[in-house]
Amino acid sequence: MAALHNITLQFQNVFLRLTFILICAAALFAVFATLMSAAGVWPWLSMQAAIGNNPAIDAGPYFQVGLTCLILMLAFYLPSSARMMALESTHRKFSLNMQDIVDAYRVAHASDRSGVFALASEFDAVKERMHFLRDHPDLQAMEPEILELAAQMSQVSHELAETYGEAKVKRARSFLQQRQEEVELFQQRIEDAQTILHELRQWTRDIEIEESIAKSQLTRLRDELFELLPELSAQLQTPPDDSDPSASSVIAMSPPRAAE
Repeated sequence: MAALHNITLQFQNVFLRLTFILICAAALFAVFATLMSAAGVWPWLSMQAAIGNNPAIDAGPYFQVGLTCLILMLAFYLPSSARMMALESTHRKFSLNMQDIVDAYRVAHASDRSGVFALASEFDAVKERMHFLRDHPDLQAMEPEILELAAQMSQVSHELAETYGEAKVKRARSFLQQRQEEVELFQQRIEDAQTILHELRQWTRDIEIEESIAKSQLTRLRDELFELLPELSAQLQTPPDDSDPSASSVIAMSPPRAAE
């Protein structure tokens, strides 16, 4: 519906301009023809007219002069009508198009966050913002009502602009960036520590396995030794027939105690 309305307005503007051009051309031609007829160069229009029973007269010159005056009046009237239609079209656009207000407010709010406006009172603050918006190159074609509304909206959100000013937002971003870098560094250190811990755990496990193997080998050697020693001890304890048993200097070894 809005698109159809815009197309209708555009067609109306084009038709108005075309009509104005045609009427201006007709007015120039009518004035030129009337002047040439008055000078005797061109003939007057010929038109027989009569009122009642009176004899007919040639009313062509009167009709030509009257038509010329009418066309001239239309030519002088159309510019004022065009201005009125332009104002109506602008008013319709102002009533329907909110994007201009949003754009103007965005410019004013961004400038407010940058610290461009310094006046404290409400009236002076709105006035300062209106002057700024009027001088902005992107907002030259906007209506004063739009700029005033955007300036008032910007003044209302001044506290918000101060709270979230560019300097404060920049400091907050810098602080968060530093925190992010610290977190990433700490995370990297944790990963390195986990890697070292895994290596130490694996190393400890390997050492425990080697110790277990060594203990098993030692136990097996001890068992084999004590299996072998009793036989040797028994052989050494058997004295020859011509010898004194007490003369033997070999002492039999006893098996290890349970505590060992």
